[in-house]
Amino acid sequence: MATDRRTLLADAALDVLADEGIRGLTHRAVDRRAGMPSGTTSAYFRTRAALLTGLVTRLVQLDQAELQTTAERLPPLRTAEELVDGMTLLVRQRLTGEGRRLSLARYACAVESVRAPELREILVPRENAGREAVRLFLAGHGVTDVENRTHTLLSCIDGLVFDRLVGGGEVPREALEGLVAAALRQ
Repeated sequence: MATDRRTLLADAALDVLADEGIRGLTHRAVDRRAGMPSGTTSAYFRTRAALLTGLVTRLVQLDQAELQTTAERLPPLRTAEELVDGMTLLVRQRLTGEGRRLSLARYACAVESVRAPELREILVPRENAGREAVRLFLAGHGVTDVENRTHTLLSCIDGLVFDRLVGGGEVPREALEGLVAAALRQ
C-alpha cells in the first residue's frame, strides 16, 4: 500500500486508467478512487501532463519491482525449457489479476507516449534482473548479437501479452518455445 500521498494518488490513477481508459483519467476521478477530497489530485499534479507523468513513473517502479521479484524466484537459467518456464510465469502474471490491470494501464500509457515524448522517456525499457537473465542466457548459449536478440525476444513476448490482453485467452507455451528457439538460432 502506498505510504505517501503522491504514490497513493498515482496508484489510484493507475486504477482509473485500467478501469476507465485514458478518457476516464481525470483529476476528479483520481480523487474519487483515492477517497480524497475534490481538488487533492490537482494540488499534487497540477496538469493532466503532470498526472500522466506521475502515473507512468509509478507504473515503471511497479514493473521494475515485479521483474526483480520474478527473476529472484527463478534459478539461474541453464536450458531453453527453464527460460520458457520463466517467461510463462511472467506472461501469466501480466494477464491475470493485478498484473492484468497494470498491463492495461501500461499499454494505454504506451499509446499516449506517441504524443507525449516525456512519457516515452520514462517508459523506455529499463535494465532489470529479468532482462539481464535473458541476456546472460543467450550469451551463454553462444548467441553473438545478444542485445538485439534480447530486445527482439522480449518485444515479441510483449506483443503476445498485448494480443491476449485484447483478444482474451492465454499465450500457448508453444509460442514461447518458438520465440526462444528463434532467439537461439545461429
